[in-house]
Amino acid sequence: MRLYFPIIVLLSLMTLSAFISTPSTLSTPRPAGYEYINQYKELAIAEMHRTGIPASITLAQGMHESNYGGSSLATQAHNHFGIKCKSYWRGQTYYHKDDDYDKKGKLLESCFRAYNDAVESYIDHSNFLKFSANYTWMFKLDKTNYKAWAFGLKNSGYATDPKYAEKLIKIISTYQLHKFDQITVESLNNY
Repeated sequence: MRLYFPIIVLLSLMTLSAFISTPSTLSTPRPAGYEYINQYKELAIAEMHRTGIPASITLAQGMHESNYGGSSLATQAHNHFGIKCKSYWRGQTYYHKDDDYDKKGKLLESCFRAYNDAVESYIDHSNFLKFSANYTWMFKLDKTNYKAWAFGLKNSGYATDPKYAEKLIKIISTYQLHKFDQITVESLNNY
């Protein structure tokens, strides 16, 4: 048995290293991601300077929640962040099935906020985070610490997906969105 142990360990390490370096396990940027970034980066940066939410987080959430701007919620309701109505919402609404169930376990249509355009969605997203009690503590975080913001969103209940923070971080890393957290409004034309 002692002879086989080193061989088993060596084979395990070789298998693990092959898996880690396999292209299919690495993040591959999608053209739709770059299109989304080019369309909304200035808005995300402006909102960062207005509210303190990192542009990288706003862009990653928008990309993830709207499927790079292609979801029905984004194309029909201009909602890029999956924000539901909440009891106090008095604006336009859009209904579609998401993650709300009745007592019998039947999937129900959820009420989502609807907007006239993506600009309204971005502004409401910033205001939603800035003025909702669940998220106010996050504004003490450094706006360049996108990982803390990603985990803060998850821990504050923004999404039900247990991997939400990791997904945002992966999008930020894949598209190098963190570079937008350093941009001043004045230097925006250079990007």
